[in-house]
Amino acid sequence: MPENVSAAASDASSASAAVPLPSLAAQAERLIELGVPELAGIPADRLRAYAATVGGDGGAGGDLLLAVHPDLAPASVLAPLLRHGDKPGFVVTDMADVDRFTPDGIDLPDAPLYVVAGPDRGDRMANWSPEEALPALHKEDRTPLLLTEGIHWLLQQPSVLERNRCFMTIGSRLRKPNGSFDARTPAIWISNGTGRDGRERRNAPKVGWCWWNNRHTWLGFASATGRRGLSDTDSQPSAMTWNEDKN
Repeated sequence: MPENVSAAASDASSASAAVPLPSLAAQAERLIELGVPELAGIPADRLRAYAATVGGDGGAGGDLLLAVHPDLAPASVLAPLLRHGDKPGFVVTDMADVDRFTPDGIDLPDAPLYVVAGPDRGDRMANWSPEEALPALHKEDRTPLLLTEGIHWLLQQPSVLERNRCFMTIGSRLRKPNGSFDARTPAIWISNGTGRDGRERRNAPKVGWCWWNNRHTWLGFASATGRRGLSDTDSQPSAMTWNEDKN
């Protein structure tokens, strides 16, 4: 495992989490503005109601990120909504199966909407491999972000994605038919416009992958302190109900 990164790198990671997220109400409006409710089959008023219920009078936000369940809003649907400057996001051509990278070892709320607490870019683990980073995150009582959660974070705070300070989302894995894992691991970074990306995509947000055992100096490991949906006493339509509304 790499030695501890410098204090400067550690401070940068802390800074990436220190900028407060907008209130949950504002996050809901941002998703509505982007058309996410329509894409996910969730009525806009339900999204607003959820944000109000979880956010309370103070609006919450701060360290809480509003997320749509990946079954309703998969990465392939969300990625084109990303922006870096005037460039839209995209999924690399050799990741046509991006939506098959699903939560692994993640206690994901069984609800259409949930919140992710304390997202952090994980710069302190830059130049670690996913294999090295995962147990270290667990020791810190942190949970790796899903690919869709990483996209949701950037939809709310595009400035989190910086050149040479991007991140992997190793909570999403693809399991092969034989039970083993695909060695590709999802990540989000900024395209250089080379190769199959195309020059027109230079500086665009890029959903791609890196090998499970490889290290990259410019990729941290995005994580959170936890997730939660509504409590059992709260009234909320089920994911199946909303999914049926979509069809």
